[in-house]
Amino acid sequence: MLSPTAPAGLKPEYPIRTARLDLRPHRRSDLDDLFAFHSSAEVTRYVPWPVRDREQTQAALELKLGQGEITEPGQWLVLAMELRETGVVIGEILLKWVSAEHRQGELGFAMHTDYHGKGLAFEAAEEMLRLGFQDLGLHRIAGHVVGGNAPSGRLLRRLGMELEGTLTESLFWKGEWANEEIYGIIGDEWHPAGTEKG
Repeated sequence: MLSPTAPAGLKPEYPIRTARLDLRPHRRSDLDDLFAFHSSAEVTRYVPWPVRDREQTQAALELKLGQGEITEPGQWLVLAMELRETGVVIGEILLKWVSAEHRQGELGFAMHTDYHGKGLAFEAAEEMLRLGFQDLGLHRIAGHVVGGNAPSGRLLRRLGMELEGTLTESLFWKGEWANEEIYGIIGDEWHPAGTEKG
C-alpha cells in the first residue's frame, strides 16, 4: 500500500532560476557544450558513463531531451545547468525518483572542470533538493559517491547530507574495484540555503 502522501510525479516550470544558473531540459543545440565535458577524462572519472566522442555525446543528448519531467518511479529528471551570464551549458544536474512507496530519491551531477570551485554545482543541487522534497514529496534523497571523489563528498556534506556508510569495493569501476560512499538526508532535516536549522 502506498503512503497517503506518495509522490504523483514532477513537471516543473522552466527555466528554474538560481542566482547564476538557469536549470532547464536539454536542447539539441546543447551538443557542443555537452561534448566539451562529456569528452573529458577528468569529468567522467567518477560518473557512470565513459569518455564520449561527439557521436556518442549526440546519442546521449537525444535521450536527455525526454527527461525534463518525472512521471513514474525509476525515472531521472536530467537538467542542463546553463550559466545565465554566457548562455553556456556548464553541466548537468539530476534527480531520480527511486521509490513511490518509500518516497526515496537520488541526486546526481556532472560539471565542466573549468567551473569547479565556484559554488555553481551547489546552487543547482540545492534547487534539486527543493524540487525533490517540496514538489515531488520525497522523504529521503541519497547521493552515491565513488571512493576517492572527495569534491563530490564535500558538496553533499555542504548540502546537509551525512555520510551514512561506505561499501567496501562494491563497484567494479572503470576497470578496478572501488568503494561506494552513501550519503543521505531526509526532508525534515533539509533547510534551504540561508535559513536557520532547528
